[in-house]
Amino acid sequence: MKTNETIKTILARRSVRSFTDEPIAREDLEAIVACGPWAPSGMNRQEWTFTVVPDRKRIAVLAGVIGEVLGREGYDMYCPAAIVIVSHVKESPWGKQDDSCAMENMMLAATSLGIGSVWINQLEGICDNARIRAQLDAFGIPEDHEVHGLAALGYAADDLRVPVRKDVIRWVE
Repeated sequence: MKTNETIKTILARRSVRSFTDEPIAREDLEAIVACGPWAPSGMNRQEWTFTVVPDRKRIAVLAGVIGEVLGREGYDMYCPAAIVIVSHVKESPWGKQDDSCAMENMMLAATSLGIGSVWINQLEGICDNARIRAQLDAFGIPEDHEVHGLAALGYAADDLRVPVRKDVIRWVE
């Protein structure tokens, strides 16, 4: 297979669910988040907001509230060093797709810098819960936005295995 640095990064990306205590340098977080808004968006509307939280205590509070609302005691979002919450105008017909593209851009950027990531989707569908909304308000996430996902970021605590990929590619010639 033909390859280059972009393809190598895509093939190297893994979902990391165990992070070290090492913080991520602000310069690296800035580089990762800068890649989000460069994702495609429906009709180039760019109706998203990227909220960076590099504070483990604030992340733990959000995770605790999510866990309580979902009935998942001890939920901790894998204790990441930082999170990037991607929110979108609720009424956008392409919000979920736009946010998904932006999340992938940031996760690939993180991989290219040796930083692990995992998609956290627990906020989807519960943003209007009063306790969750209070947390989102505290982070400055606009009232008319919903969260389709957030990127949990940090350095992998464990060696990452290469998962088996299903044979899902078909060529029609």
